[in-house]
Formats: sequence, structure tokens, C-alpha cells
Amino acid sequence: MERMTPLVVARDLAIGHRGKALISGVDLRLDAGRVLCLLGPNGAGKTTLFRTLLGLIPPVAGQITLDGQPLAQLTRTRIARHLAHVPQALTTPFAFTALDIVLMGAAAGLGHFDRPGKAEVQRAMAALDMLGIADLAQSEVTRLSGGQRQLVLIARALAQDASAIVMDEPTASLDFANRIRVGKAIKRLASAGIGVILSSHDPDQAAALGDSALLMNRQGVIACGPIDEAMTAENLTALYGITVRRE
Repeated sequence: MERMTPLVVARDLAIGHRGKALISGVDLRLDAGRVLCLLGPNGAGKTTLFRTLLGLIPPVAGQITLDGQPLAQLTRTRIARHLAHVPQALTTPFAFTALDIVLMGAAAGLGHFDRPGKAEVQRAMAALDMLGIADLAQSEVTRLSGGQRQLVLIARALAQDASAIVMDEPTASLDFANRIRVGKAIKRLASAGIGVILSSHDPDQAAALGDSALLMNRQGVIACGPIDEAMTAENLTALYGITVRRE
């Protein structure tokens, strides 16, 4: 039976800091197995929006629901069951293995003094296998390539067993080949029924990966909706301040 409740919904959302709105009027919806791409220049509030969706900072106004439940009423542990996060890059001075990193996601629902057990290890290995990097399980992440480290971060989010994943410019520092690998991984997540919200500076990437798009700049939200409706030449021209033509 098709899932009816959206994974993430924001209604008339205003985001900012210390009660001062940076952007207002944000409305978005993420359904299972769909990819929502967030496009906008630096300083447009993309990271602030992500931090608000993750419950790390409160909204200035409006409401966010995760799986139909108000975000404001959820504990950090319960938020982690609904929404996982993939940062731009994995940086650690310690020689953790890839499996160690992914286990951190698998153990997200455990208590403070609980240790990962067989079930968490199996879930971590399944996440690595789904992304085609199970052979890297015992490799030190400090010795992996940028693309491999990004796939490990995605595996960590997958092992968290959340219904949706937020990715903050997941291919920003990667070369072309690794961007393709990460893009394929995102498509596999969506095929498995996981919802993905990702930010990008690349309209071509958004068009290739996304089912819908949210376009926002420092003046506010320009468009939000299905890819073909949101990413028109007119909207992209307004977004980037340059003339854009789409073939």
C-alpha cells in the first residue's frame, strides 16, 4: 500500500537566528522515495534551512512535521529516527574504519551507555553493501578518497534507519567521477523508498537527480514544485541574477 503521510512538511516557515527571519514563506513537502533539490547561491539560507529541519535551531515562524508529527514535540532521539544528516565532507583526525563511522549511525537510537551489538553491526554492513563499498569496511577513513568518504557518510545516514536524509552539498568537493558515484547512490536511496533533500549549486545535477526543487536566494523563495515547473529559465535567471536559457 502506498504511503500517504509525507516524510517532511514545512508550512509558511520562517528561518533565521535569534528570532530574526532570514527567509520567510518556505513551504515544502518530501514524500517517500522522492528527491527534493534545494538550489541557491551562498548566503541564501540553505544551511540555516537544513539546521531548522533537523531541529538544531528553532524556526522563527511556521511549522515543521516529520512523518506527521510536529518537530517541536520530538526529542533528539526521535528526530534521528525520522531524519538523518549527511554533511559536505567527512573530517576526522582519528583513524576510524569505515565500519566504525557507519556504526555511529546505526547506534543513533541507543541509550547513552549502550554499545552497538550484532544487530547494529549487521545494519551498518548492509548499508555499506547497498552503496557498493562493503569491501571498505575495515579501511581507515583517513586513507580513503573524497568520493569514498562521502559514500561512507551516506552509509552512516542509511544505517541510522531514518525515513529521510538531508544532504548538504554532498558533491561540492568531489571530482566528476565521484559526483557520478554519489549521484547513483542517491538514486539507490530513493529507489529503496527513502526521501532525500539535498542542496546543490548545480542546476544540471538537480535536474538529473531531483523530482522537485526549491529555489531560494537572499530575497526569498523563488519557486518550489516539480522540477520542470520550478526550474524554468525565468526562475533560474531570477535565482542567479544572470540570463539562463534552457534547451
